[in-house]
Amino acid sequence: MRFITYLINGISLGSIYAIIALGYTMVYGIAKMLNFAHGDVIMIGCYVVFTCMSGMGLNPFVSVALAVIVCTVLGMVIEKVAYKPLRKATPLAVLITAIGVSYLLQNIALLVFGADTKSFTSVVPIPNISIGDITVTGVTLVAVAACIIIMAVLMLFIKKTKAGQAMLAVSEDKDAAQLMGVNVNGTISLTFAIGSGLAAIAGVLLCSAYPTLTPYTGSMPGIKAFTAAVFGGIGSIPGAFIGGILLGIIEILSKAYISSQLADAIVFAVLIIVLLVKPTGILGKPIHEKV
Repeated sequence: MRFITYLINGISLGSIYAIIALGYTMVYGIAKMLNFAHGDVIMIGCYVVFTCMSGMGLNPFVSVALAVIVCTVLGMVIEKVAYKPLRKATPLAVLITAIGVSYLLQNIALLVFGADTKSFTSVVPIPNISIGDITVTGVTLVAVAACIIIMAVLMLFIKKTKAGQAMLAVSEDKDAAQLMGVNVNGTISLTFAIGSGLAAIAGVLLCSAYPTLTPYTGSMPGIKAFTAAVFGGIGSIPGAFIGGILLGIIEILSKAYISSQLADAIVFAVLIIVLLVKPTGILGKPIHEKV
């Protein structure tokens, strides 16, 4: 029974990682950039919900909606100000910029909200469900359902809408897409917006499951979600889903059966092994460089 409980907890955590990883994988798949400030966008979204609920007394659903809007706009601003000028820059320049944006967001949160740990109130109204000795929390049910729905909607959006087709065209060849009349700048900005909106949802679920909030709340989940995206095959939406679920299960089982101190190391060790065996990840496709 304990194993099943751990497995359920792993799927719950993995679903949150998967939602975050979807943001990473969309941005990389279309803009060929890694937004390492993504984890801090999660943190900003959580603080918006915390402020709306605790400081202003707003309804949880209204608070989450406002967080999604704020993070969506923030993602577009970050893309416009920090990443757009670096589209033809070296990967090192992009990495340094991303780290700078990350530290900027963390320090803004420190100045505005302080370094004290805040107690986050869950936004999930669904009660826990008990089946024998197994208890499934409301957060787990919502996280898994949200992850599946978001993945399905994203795949339909990309395959069935004009904006989604534009994303596919830009991911294949920006210059050719522009010659065909695709608004490359708008498409990339939309990608950042969607990814950042998803980050807000994931952050709220994360803080509902683990109810503490600091300016550094999004850092480690952001890194692990990036690991999940690479694990599943960065650039692949189903890969982000699979990578996130597997990563969550590996982390929880490692904490339960091996060592809570070594769990993170085990997660990254598994990633290294997978990449040594299959460098593109589980569902990733090799990228052929143009000469």
